[in-house]
Amino acid sequence: MAAPRSVLLLSGKRKSGKDFVAEELRSRLGPDVCTILRLSGPLKEQYAKEHGLDFERLLDASAYKERFRQDMIRWGEEKRRADPGFFCRAAVRGALQPVWVVSDTRRLSDVEWFRDTYGDVVQTVRVVATEETRKRRNWVFVTGVDDAESECGLDQGVAFDWVITNDGDEVALGEQLEELVQSLHRSL
Repeated sequence: MAAPRSVLLLSGKRKSGKDFVAEELRSRLGPDVCTILRLSGPLKEQYAKEHGLDFERLLDASAYKERFRQDMIRWGEEKRRADPGFFCRAAVRGALQPVWVVSDTRRLSDVEWFRDTYGDVVQTVRVVATEETRKRRNWVFVTGVDDAESECGLDQGVAFDWVITNDGDEVALGEQLEELVQSLHRSL
């Protein structure tokens, strides 16, 4: 595994568009330069193995995943308490591109692990969307999910390097992403 030149830690509320922003960044930088890493992938894979579930169905935005979400959150928190870097190490395994975009950073312990491991190449990116926009994207508040650490863990305690507003204005989003991409090009 080559050391990354830049690591972007994306965070934001459910339905803010973190995955969309990550895909846009990879598209603009190219797949040879940028890879998307997901902390939830290793979590869901291990959870599926230990609970006899369909890993592929836990990856999509289905009712199947939602049925297990709260228990998966609880289980993941237990794993993190025992080893805060467990899912981070699993996510970066095999990453070769110079730019890594972690599309689902949710906890301060994740930010701290990446900063401790990769230092100054780490930048935090908050993806924001109004509650109205999120509702248009089919977000509905779920007690035990939207008020849990997995959704609120980075609401305070992090001074974000970038804040990307993703409320459906393609021009404004494009301008914000272009500024971030230009900054990344300078680090390559």
